[in-house]
Amino acid sequence: MVGRPCPEVMPFLVLRTGDWVKPVRDRSRAGLALLLADDPGGYLPAVLPMALRLDARLRGGFAVTQIRAALLSAADEVWRGLLGSGGRRQRRFVFDIVLAQGWLRLPDYVTCAEADSDVGIRVRAADAACREAVWTRRHDVLRRLARSVRAEVRVVALTGLVRVGQDSDVVAYLDDDAPLVRAVARDAARRLGVDAREHYRTTVSDGEPAPGAIAGLAETGSAADAPLLRPLLTHPQARVRGQAVRALRLLDAVVAREVLALLRDPSPAVVREVTAALGPLPGALPPGLPWQLLGDARMELRRAGYRLLRGHGVDVQLRAGLVLTLDPDSRLAQRGKADVTRLARDGARTTWRRNPPPELPVTAAQHGELAALAARAAAALGEDTSLMLTSWLARTRPGA
Repeated sequence: MVGRPCPEVMPFLVLRTGDWVKPVRDRSRAGLALLLADDPGGYLPAVLPMALRLDARLRGGFAVTQIRAALLSAADEVWRGLLGSGGRRQRRFVFDIVLAQGWLRLPDYVTCAEADSDVGIRVRAADAACREAVWTRRHDVLRRLARSVRAEVRVVALTGLVRVGQDSDVVAYLDDDAPLVRAVARDAARRLGVDAREHYRTTVSDGEPAPGAIAGLAETGSAADAPLLRPLLTHPQARVRGQAVRALRLLDAVVAREVLALLRDPSPAVVREVTAALGPLPGALPPGLPWQLLGDARMELRRAGYRLLRGHGVDVQLRAGLVLTLDPDSRLAQRGKADVTRLARDGARTTWRRNPPPELPVTAAQHGELAALAARAAAALGEDTSLMLTSWLARTRPGA
C-alpha cells in the first residue's frame, strides 16, 4: 500500500496506523504522513472518513493528527472540497478547523448559516457570523439572519441583536414558531415594558392568530385564558386547531367533550395533540372508543387508539398489543410486538426476578380471546416470545 499507493486502499493503510504490532504501525504511519504531505488533495478525501472512525480507538489518534496537519498546509480548494462533500462528521471536523483558523469571511458564514444542510454547521456558522456582526456593528447581517427559516439561526441572530441594544427589533418575534425565539423576544419585551401575556391574549382573541402566538399564550398564560382558545378548536387551519389543543393541555384546561370531535380530525398532527390531551382523562372517554379507533382504516387513528389504551390494566395492554402486532403498518406492528414481548417476559417465571409476574385478571371468554389472538400473532411474534406468551396464558387460565 505504501509502495504502490492509490486512494482506494488508503482506508486500509489508516487501519494499520493503529495496529497493535509496532513495526507495522510505525511503517504505516510513516507512509501515511508522506502521502498526505505529497498529495493532500488526492488522499485526504479517502483517508478522512476512516481516520475519524478510528479516532476513539487505542492508538487511533495518529491519523487524525496527520490529517489536521495536512489540512493546515493544504490549498484552499482542498479544504473547500472536503467541506462541500462527505458525511456529517467529516464536514463538521473540517469546518471546525476552518473556523479556528479564520479562513472564512462574514459572507461565507452567512451563506453557511442560511443554506448548509447540517444543523451543526449552521449553528457554528451563525454563531461566528453574529459574533463578527456584533463586533463590527453590522446590524443588517443580524437582521438578515433573524429572518432565516432555520429556528436555530434566528435564535443566535436575535441574541446578537439584543447584545447591540436592538430590543425593538427582537420584540417583533413574540409570535415566532420556535420556543427559544419566543423566549428571547419575551425577554426583550420585558426590558421595553411590553406585557407579552397581554400581547398574546390580544392576538389570540383576534380570531386569526399565528400558531406561535397560541403557543406563547400557553407558555405565559393560565387556565383563565382557556375561553380565548376554545373558539380556535373549529378553526379552518389545522395548525391553529392543533396548537389550540396543545395550549389547553399545557394550561390544564382540557374539557373532554370539547376535543373529542377532533379525535377524527383530517390532520394527523391534530389527532396526535388530541390523543396527548385525552391520555390523562381515561374516564372521560366513551366506552369502547379506543378499541374502535384501533380498528380504524386510518393509521394515525389506530395509533391514537393504542396510545389511549396504554394506561389500562395488563389484560387490556396485552390484547391491544396483540391486535397491533397484526397491523398492516410495519411501524405500528413493531410497536405492538415490542410491547407484547415485554409483557410476555414479565409474565414468564424466572428465578432471578424479585418481583412476581403481573396478574392477568380475565374471564374465561376474555382468556380465550387472548389465546386466539396469540395464536394469530405467533408468526409475527417469533418462536421465543410466542412460547413465553403461551406459557403465561396457560398458567393464568381461569380455573387452571
